[in-house]
Amino acid sequence: MTGQERFLTTLRREQPDRIPVWELIVNRPVIEALYGDISYLDFAEIEDHDGVTIFEDGRPAAHIDEDTVRDEWGIVWRTAASGIPYVVEHPIHSEADLASYTPPDPDADYRLDGLQEAVERFKGQRAIVFLGHEAFEFSHYLRGMDNLLMDYVLNPDLAHRLARMVTDYKTQVLRRAAQIGADVLLTGDDYAHRLAPIMSPAHFAEFVLPYLQECVDVAKEAGVPFIKHTDGNLWPILDMIVDTGIDCLDPLEPLASMDIGAVKEKYGDRIAVAGNVDCSELLCRDTPEQVVEAVKETVAKGAIGGGHILASSNSIHPAVKPENYQAMVAAAREFGQYPLDAEMVAEYREKDYIARYLDAPR
Repeated sequence: MTGQERFLTTLRREQPDRIPVWELIVNRPVIEALYGDISYLDFAEIEDHDGVTIFEDGRPAAHIDEDTVRDEWGIVWRTAASGIPYVVEHPIHSEADLASYTPPDPDADYRLDGLQEAVERFKGQRAIVFLGHEAFEFSHYLRGMDNLLMDYVLNPDLAHRLARMVTDYKTQVLRRAAQIGADVLLTGDDYAHRLAPIMSPAHFAEFVLPYLQECVDVAKEAGVPFIKHTDGNLWPILDMIVDTGIDCLDPLEPLASMDIGAVKEKYGDRIAVAGNVDCSELLCRDTPEQVVEAVKETVAKGAIGGGHILASSNSIHPAVKPENYQAMVAAAREFGQYPLDAEMVAEYREKDYIARYLDAPR
């Protein structure tokens, strides 16, 4: 099987020749530690990932200082020492700001240059996963998280108008991505932290869910599968997420009580699962041998009968030990061959490697 075939077979909840390996994001420090100054696409080819993740392209950001830029949405980002940017200024502070705001052009010629490159390089070989967004993430980038959550209570009309503007843009980009050749559409808005969703289930149903549904519908209309990525403890809202018709849920954060076996047992007849090797503690602090044990457990719980993509519980971020990342990939290929080893499955599905981190003092 090609990586594309393996990935798409898994998203149909069928059993490929082996579990596909993929990562939503691999940050540059890990790439450079392993191979020097190469591109992400080169890295994915060397590591033989079954899928590659492609983002939309933006106009070059305007530099405010060495570490701070303003993007084409007017959002100001500062880059941390780790190389990961974070928002420091939001452009929409009031009703008047929203009324006068003009979003970027989703049809800009440069918007999907990176996707076009990936299609030309990998189409038919590796699954091309296009990462877009829904309303929630860019709404809080534009408005500020605290302000947006207060809007849900005090100014719901503003929250919906902001969501409408973002969704109109994002669905058009997703639609174009499918037309150009993306094999899979994905949205990356995070809804939860480790203990619970960021908002109440009622607010999720009103202010987030309808716009997620529109993105899922774009994928359905284009005839491509849809992966929903969100960190955190999703149990209070998971029925609603699955009911939108997503094909796969990523990354099932184990430290947030998202046990891959429990999700597979409850929803495995409706969705595939992606993840969920812990990247907060295990991949950062432990040994390659411990990583192998965790991969075997993850496979035993998530991969029976197919429908499981092996990945980390979020991303291969700068704190991940490169040797642990490689141990994870090697173990996935060794122990993820179908048919799975029945003795391994019987032994490891009863284990719980994440418990030692939940019990540890912080």
